[in-house]
Order: sequence, then structure tokens, then C-alpha cells
Amino acid sequence: MCSWAAAGRRLSGCRARAALPGAPGGGSSSGPGGVRAVNLAELLQSSVGDEEPEPAPARRPPQDGTVLLFPGQGSQFVGMGRGLLRYPNVRDMFRVAEKVLGYDLLSLCLRGPQAELDRTLHCQPAVFLASLAAVEKLHHQQPSVIENCVAAAGFSVGEFAALVFAGALDYTEALYAVKVRAEAMQKASEAVPSGMLSVIGRRESNYNFACLEAREHCKSLGIENPVCEVSNYLFPDSRVIAGHLQALEFLQENSRKYYFKRTKMLPVSGAFHTRLMEPATEPLAEVLKSIKIQKPFICVYSNVDSKKYMHSKHIQRLLVKQLVSPVKWEQTMHAIYERQQGVEFPYTYEVGPGKQLGAILRNCNLKAWKLYKHIDVSEDEEAEEM
Repeated sequence: MCSWAAAGRRLSGCRARAALPGAPGGGSSSGPGGVRAVNLAELLQSSVGDEEPEPAPARRPPQDGTVLLFPGQGSQFVGMGRGLLRYPNVRDMFRVAEKVLGYDLLSLCLRGPQAELDRTLHCQPAVFLASLAAVEKLHHQQPSVIENCVAAAGFSVGEFAALVFAGALDYTEALYAVKVRAEAMQKASEAVPSGMLSVIGRRESNYNFACLEAREHCKSLGIENPVCEVSNYLFPDSRVIAGHLQALEFLQENSRKYYFKRTKMLPVSGAFHTRLMEPATEPLAEVLKSIKIQKPFICVYSNVDSKKYMHSKHIQRLLVKQLVSPVKWEQTMHAIYERQQGVEFPYTYEVGPGKQLGAILRNCNLKAWKLYKHIDVSEDEEAEEM
């Protein structure tokens, strides 16, 4: 289905199928939804690598290796995808999505309403598809970027898109897995009043101690086994803390005590990437057992441990573990962009809605960010041709 699937690395992750193991028929409904999306982002990078290394230790130009970053939920907006419809394969991807999801995702992306698009149920498949559609655009405009890609990564649900791009997952099967994941996360969120708190701290900030005291506060209120923990490591002095609402309210009220410069509740109804998502692990684990997973053709880094995926069982296990583990984005960036002195950084492309990953990259590694580009998903055809 995707033109880049036949690129130099023979990426095979975007093949359309009429049916998939365990998937309901085309008329399946999306079910009720009310959980809004997380305003987070994703990013990732890899070391420069040339297909045929030069015998002399000369510097390699950055374009010899590219990195693709796939955003996560929170980056969606009404109108995304409009600038991608000129590429025939993108419409095919949306047609397949309508059969898998049971609703018209293209209409939701183009016309909204925003409140419906923001539901976890809808925004995860939407961001997943829009990101891979942006890859289609990039391959049409600059095929060498795709052919020379050495690494990919995605933030939370963006990891599924990165694995499809890398040939580890089939597009249709991955979309169905994302559907199951989103529905399960929504259901888990509705079970406990919980949320996520964005925190900008200082060097003196002790996030773990703050979370410990917030949990003790919850216990004093009679809450058993309270949850309050770091769920996202974004960049230096930036964290997202998730857990019971009472714990997050306690942190906001005592922010000065913990040297937090700024706190902000995210518009979500769940504590994603904490043990409160435990009920969502079984549905995702079951669907991942039913689909074919292959070793990626390029390096893809896991959110769980900021290391490269090594084989199919590794992918299957960590995609489930990711639901209840913090997204180690800052650590991933350090692992990927670390290089010997004199080795140039690759061009990095954020493929999908929003530019949050670029903002995170700038705060993590300014030199790498100077070679960052964003592939827009909202330009109309006339604007692109100018």
C-alpha cells in the first residue's frame, strides 16, 4: 500500500489485508469514549551510519543517515491529513482504517469535531495513521531520506508507527492493535479518578520524594495503594507525573516545597504509563500474540528502556510493558544522539501532526535540533505546489 514499503530497505510493514487475526468485521463500532488525549510528544534519533564506510576516518555528511520521529497523542488537530490526500496511497490507508475501526477516520481528522478527535479512542489511531501518511509524503518528495534512514522512534502510541515504518509490524494489524490499546486504556482510565500533571522543575527538584509524600497524603485520606509516579521523562527538568487525582492536587498545592517552577494538569482522564493502566495490558498482549512481528530493518528504540529492539519477542513484550512504564524519552535522546567528537548529527524528521518532538529535541540537544525538519500534515495542495 505504501510506496516506501518497496524502498531500498524493502520495508514491508504497510501491506493492506482484507482481514486480520481476531479483528471484528468492518462494521464494528468504536464504542463509547470520553478520555481526552495527552499533550505530549515524541522524539528519537540514531547514530550516523553509512552503507559503505569510507576507509579513511573522514567525517561523514549528516545526510548519510536520517532519523524519523513519530509523535504521540496530544499532537492531533482538526484538519490534519488534508495536505496528504494528494498522494493516492494515503486515501487507501484511510479506506483500510475505516474497515478496521468501523468509523470514518478521514472525516473525523478533516472535520472533527475536536472533542471527538481528542478522545483516546479516536486520537491514537488518528495520530498513528497521519504519521505514516506523512512518511508517504516524505518519500514522494525526498525518497533518499527514507532510503537512508538508520533509526526511528515514537512517543507512546507513536512507537507503533515507527515499528510499521521499520517493517516490524503490518500496517493493518498494527492499526487494529492501536484500536484495542486505545479502547483498553480508556476503560482503565474510567475505573479510577486519575490524571497527569506536567511539571517544570529545577535542579533541586526531587520528583521521587515529592511522589512519595503525595502517596502518603493519599493514604491519610483512606486511599489504598495510591499511585503517584513519574510517567514521562521529557527533557532536563521536565517531567510528567501521573496517578490519583488527590496526589496530583497535593503536588500542585505544595509545588514550592518541591522546587517546581510550573505545574499544569493535562486534559486527560487517566494516569497513562503507570500501574493504573494494568487492566489494559491483557487486551493488548492478546492481540499482539495474534499478529506477525518481525525484526525491524532499522534501529527502533523502546520507550521502556531507551534501547534498540532486538527481536520480535522483545517487541511483543515491551509494547505491553510500555503501558505501565514511564516513557524514558530524555534517556532515549541521550542514547541516540551521543556520538564521538567530530561525528556529525543526522537530519531528523518529525513525521506527523505537531512539532512537539522538535521542541523536546531542542531542549535535549541543540546541535541535533539544528538539523531537524517537520513534515507538515495540514498544507493544502496549492500551498505545497508553490
